[in-house]
Amino acid sequence: MNGKICLVTGATHGIGLVTARALAAAGATVLLHGRDAERGAAVAADIARESGNSAVRFVRADFMHLEEVRELAAELARLPRLDVLINNAGLIDVARRCTAEGYDATFGVNHLAPFLLTNLLLEKLTRSAPARVIVIASEAHRRARLDFGDLMNARVGFLRAYERSKLANLLFVRSLARRLTGSAVTVNAAHPGFVHSQLFRDFRGPLRLLFASALRPFMRSLRRGARTSIFLATSPEVAGASGGYYRDCRRIEPSPAARCDETAERLWSESVRLTALAGV
Repeated sequence: MNGKICLVTGATHGIGLVTARALAAAGATVLLHGRDAERGAAVAADIARESGNSAVRFVRADFMHLEEVRELAAELARLPRLDVLINNAGLIDVARRCTAEGYDATFGVNHLAPFLLTNLLLEKLTRSAPARVIVIASEAHRRARLDFGDLMNARVGFLRAYERSKLANLLFVRSLARRLTGSAVTVNAAHPGFVHSQLFRDFRGPLRLLFASALRPFMRSLRRGARTSIFLATSPEVAGASGGYYRDCRRIEPSPAARCDETAERLWSESVRLTALAGV
């Protein structure tokens, strides 16, 4: 990965942090994204020290604010190149908050923010090609169906909202791969597995007990959870492969709902409208 510039979103914790460490150890210039500037700077310094790679720096944006996503994209547009974009940031929002734009936080952070960021960086990625985009999805998508009358999840619980957002991730990959046909930019999705991570940090009561103790033995380590995203970012085996969904570094079929072109294109159009993204 020497000479490659990689952006990993949500990289101050969890599998994003493990992924950033691996890319830095492989010699890449790593842009480590998060919300907390103090923590982000400290994590970047730790990775640089551990890897012996000084080309690690923190970039800040809160994905609850699409304007901050735009500001981040404008900052990254000044890079000489961008070879790998890993859309890793995500949440399960127990509190059922809204973004700055009034959108459901789960849908906004897990889908709209990476949709906007990726589209704003496509020109940079295309000029740097061959380049790769990786989206962290989940097998949780198999329990979901999109409801375009309730995209903001007002009529479902927080777990169903998360499942829908992971389906949206896969539909985004499907639509983007079609648009990138003939280019040297690829896009693929990864399922990290059931990982013990910060994703469940806001759980309370019985749910917290369930995930913190009863289910803990069945959870993957962060290192194992990051394997597939690292594989998609670095392996020559997937050079040129696009539009796929990978689990344990192997391509698998997503659910029928995730393979529906009509739904994917409708979601794309709605996402363009909700993010006020012109010309895509």
